[in-house]
Amino acid sequence: MNTWRPHPRFCVKSLGLHWLAGRLLAAEVYDDSGRVKGVRPLGGSVEFGETARDAVIREFKEELGAEIAITGEPVFIENIFVHEGCPGHEIVVLFEVLLPSEDFEGKDCLTFREDNRVVCVARWFDIRELDVPGGPELYPVGLKAHLERLGK
Repeated sequence: MNTWRPHPRFCVKSLGLHWLAGRLLAAEVYDDSGRVKGVRPLGGSVEFGETARDAVIREFKEELGAEIAITGEPVFIENIFVHEGCPGHEIVVLFEVLLPSEDFEGKDCLTFREDNRVVCVARWFDIRELDVPGGPELYPVGLKAHLERLGK
């Protein structure tokens, strides 16, 4: 099992919000015991000299082999958090995105590999079932409130 820790420095992440039948595509986030503690939309780090828009397109291509379409303007969330006792600080740039539906039609679960070769699992989640007692959290913190304001 691979244990993940936040970068010890400030970073910028670019994530894509993809919806299927009212459910959000998000990757599982595990604690050190292997339990799913939360979920996070797909995407990743913005590289130096790269725009957040280009980063989310690149990340979906690398992770799922999919060409996405960005359908709106970005939303920014500052995310200061602690994971397994380690602090993290990031600016998260969120984009509404569309995936080619025929590529993922009928799939409940998507598996992919991160740059470090760790296998990840993504599923579609009803956001009403996230950030509730006994359910996984939705990361970054504040994303659920933002989505609810939009009527998602």
